Amino acid sequence: MLGAGSLGSVIGACLARSGHHVTLVTRNEAHVNAVRTHGLRLVDDDHTVRVSVDAATSAGELSPPDLVIVLVKSFDTTAAVAAARHLVASDTVVLTLQNGVGCEELIGAVVGSEHVIAGRTFVGGRLVEPGVVEFGVTGRRTVIGELDGTRTDRLERIGDAFEAAGLAVDLSTDIVAMMWEKLFVNVATGAWSALTGLAYGELSVHADVERMAVATVSEAISVARGLDIAVTTTDPTEPWRNAWSGLPGGFKASMLQSVEKGSRTEVDVMHGAVSAGGRRAGVPTPINDTLLAAVRGLERRLELER
Repeated sequence: MLGAGSLGSVIGACLARSGHHVTLVTRNEAHVNAVRTHGLRLVDDDHTVRVSVDAATSAGELSPPDLVIVLVKSFDTTAAVAAARHLVASDTVVLTLQNGVGCEELIGAVVGSEHVIAGRTFVGGRLVEPGVVEFGVTGRRTVIGELDGTRTDRLERIGDAFEAAGLAVDLSTDIVAMMWEKLFVNVATGAWSALTGLAYGELSVHADVERMAVATVSEAISVARGLDIAVTTTDPTEPWRNAWSGLPGGFKASMLQSVEKGSRTEVDVMHGAVSAGGRRAGVPTPINDTLLAAVRGLERRLELER
């Protein structure tokens, strides 16, 4: 699991619980030490589960696995995959479950596109403290697919492994469209959460935020159609509801989690992807343009404070 922050830890732990040998790789030394010493604790509103799983701060001494799941931040993709290039043997599959649009191309440029499968996940995760992750998997699906849309044995094996681990999965014959479907969810709450500082419990009931968040998604849907991407979402309220449905009220969007840590966000591959797509398709995107500029300004303030 390359990039085992909150979400990577949740997915890795689920796979480990079902019998797979999983190694969580993250630069967060405190998290690695806690997992090695006490195991990884998954918590939700009802119970806590402790999972025994390997963890490391780098991929340097690891041997090639059957599957590398990439969940590093989008802006770290090229460097992280290059540092782990030795893990990709002739039959190793590299699955990206990262946010935004375009990471699959960055990975393919390093390891070869023939190794890459793309996917998007609606599983939720939040790092509460080193070794402890809040999670939400019930009713939250993961979609994976070959870049060329074919249904392969390796795709089905990964799907079977996810299902056996309690991670609901769909196999897609048009993963590009699915990546945009997930992008709709990302832009529904991403910048709005980062700029307001609100967790989902408050964000989801704020009428003014809901109205503009739905309009943000509507822009993204228009861009996808303008690019001739075969998305199926027609109602922009659906991604808004899907973004927070089934998650604890205190759960925070990944962009807000980045802001609270004082780190760079993935706004460029979320709202930035909508803006860039709009320019290519000739579709105006004033809301996403504004959110992109606002979050970039916020990032600059955080940088100055550091």
